[in-house]
Amino acid sequence: MRTLMRPLFDGATYRSWAYAFLGAALSVPPLVVAVVSAPPKWPLPGRIAGFTLALVVALAVMGSPRAARRGCVTLANRLLGTELPAPAPASIRSRWADRVRTAAWLVPHAAVGVAATAVTGVLAFVAVTFPAVWLDGGGRVAVLGSHVTVTAGVAGAWSPVVSALCLLLAAYVTAAAAAGLRLLAPVLLDHRPAERAAAAEERARVLAGRNRLAQELHDSIGHTLTASTIQAAVASELLERDPVAARRALNTIEETARAAMDDLDHVLGALREQQAPTAPARTLADLGALAESVRQAGALLEVTTEGGLDRVPATVSREAYRIVQEGLTNALRHGAKAGITLRVTARDDLLEVELVNLVGGAAGFRRGGRPRQGLTGIADRVRLLNGEVSAGPVDDAGDGRARWRLVARLPLGAAR
Repeated sequence: MRTLMRPLFDGATYRSWAYAFLGAALSVPPLVVAVVSAPPKWPLPGRIAGFTLALVVALAVMGSPRAARRGCVTLANRLLGTELPAPAPASIRSRWADRVRTAAWLVPHAAVGVAATAVTGVLAFVAVTFPAVWLDGGGRVAVLGSHVTVTAGVAGAWSPVVSALCLLLAAYVTAAAAAGLRLLAPVLLDHRPAERAAAAEERARVLAGRNRLAQELHDSIGHTLTASTIQAAVASELLERDPVAARRALNTIEETARAAMDDLDHVLGALREQQAPTAPARTLADLGALAESVRQAGALLEVTTEGGLDRVPATVSREAYRIVQEGLTNALRHGAKAGITLRVTARDDLLEVELVNLVGGAAGFRRGGRPRQGLTGIADRVRLLNGEVSAGPVDDAGDGRARWRLVARLPLGAAR
C-alpha cells in the first residue's frame, strides 16, 4: 500500500506537475496568435490552414532564441529530472537545426502540459468537492456535465475514498506525462552526434590544459620548495659562522619564492578562467638564473651549452627549460650536491638535454616500482613534442659510483 501511495508523497511528482503547468502556460501565446489569425468569417478550410500556419510560425518564433533552448534544457533538468547537457556553442549550420528541434520540443511540452493540467485539475476538483459537500450535509455535484449525489452521514462515507483515489490518479497521470516527456527530451534537446563529438573534444582540451597547468605548478613550486629547503638549511648552518653567505642564501630564497608566486598566480588565474596577472614563459635564455639558484642551494653544477640556443623554437625552448628545472629539482631532492653536469646541445633538427648526477642509489627515483611525478611529467612533455626520453642509473665513469642520467631529445623541425 505504501508503494502504491508513493507518488502522492514524492517531490518529483509535484515538480513534474509544475513542468506540465509551464507547458500549458507556454501554449497560450501561440494558441492566441493562431485563433486571431483564423477569423470565423473565413471558410473552414481557410480557417484550418490559417490556424495551423500561425501556430507553426508562433512556435518557431518561440524556439528561435538561443536562450529558449538553454531554458528548455534547464527546466527539464530541474523539474523533469533529466540529465541533459548544456547546449553546445552553435555554428551557423547547427543553429537552424537547434531552432527547429527546440520548436519541435515545445509542441509535445505544450500538448502534454495542457492535457495533464486539465486532467489533474478535474481530479483535484473532485477530490476537494466531494468531501466538502459530504461534510456540509450532502448535495448534488456537477462533474463533466453530469450530476452526482453525495449523501450525508454514513451513506456518503465513500466520498473521502473517492477523493483519495482521485488524488492518487492525478499523481499517476502526472508521472505518466513526465515519463513520456522524459523519453522524448533526449531526442530533441540532447546533443546531436556532431555536438557530442565537439563536446568530447572540448572536454578533452580542457582536461589536457588543466593537466598541463598542474604539471607547470608541480615543476615550478617543486623546484622552489626543494631549493628553498636546502638554502634554508645552508643559511641556518652559516648564520653565526658566515653571516654574509647566510644572507645571500636568504636573499635567494626570497627571489625564488617570488618567481614561484608569479607561476602560482598564472596557474590559478588560468584555472579560474580569468586573465592571469602574469604569464611566465621561461625559456633556455633563463638557464643561467636557474643554474645559479641551484648553486646557491649548495650544489656543484657544471653547465655546458652547444649550438645556438636562441634559435630554438619558443615552444621547444619553454619545454626544455621545464625539463631541466625538473631534472635539477630531482637531483637536489635526492641529495645530489656534487657531480651534477648539465649539457644542452642544439643542432639543426634536434635539441638534446643531458643531465647526470651522483646518487646514493636508483631507488631514490622510484616509489614502489613506479616513476615519480617529476619523471612522468618530463616524459609527458617530451611525448607532446614527439621526442625521446630516457632516465636511469648508469656507471660509465668506471669509479664504481652510481649516477643517474636523464637524456631528452626534442625534434626542432615540427616546432618551427
